Formats: sequence, structure tokens, C-alpha cells
Amino acid sequence: MPPKVKRLSGLQKEVLRLYRKCLRASFTKPKENQHHFIEYSRNEFKKHQKLPKKEYSTIEYLLRTGYRRFEMFSAPEIKDIK
Repeated sequence: MPPKVKRLSGLQKEVLRLYRKCLRASFTKPKENQHHFIEYSRNEFKKHQKLPKKEYSTIEYLLRTGYRRFEMFSAPEIKDIK
């Protein structure tokens, strides 16, 4: 019997979608600075990893904030983040 597959909620899928977008955007930056963007993304998501799934308003707020930061940092004129 195959193992049970855990279904993700819509918010969980949205968080993963944002995380992947952030990582992909990191690879559009100069090679020597890519690891700064990757580390920044990982740290920001790890900060809130223990947030309960039921805290919908907090998660939605963090997603909005995350998308705004993503738009700002993915701009071509931004070359490094520290």
C-alpha cells in the first residue's frame, strides 16, 4: 500500500510558490551575490516556520509582505542584499 500523501492547503501552496519564486529570482542576480539572496530568503521563511497553520490572517499578512519584498528585490537594478 502506498504511503498517505499529505494534502497542502491553499495557503501552504501559496507560501511554497512564493519561496520558489524567491529562489528562482536569486539565480538572476550576479553569480557572486546569489548566495546572499538565497540565504536571505531561507532565513525569512525559517523565521515563521513554526507559525500555526490556523493563523490565517498572520500568514496572509506575511504573504503580502513577502510578495512586496520579492517585487522589490527581484528588480534588475538590485544587485546585492545583505
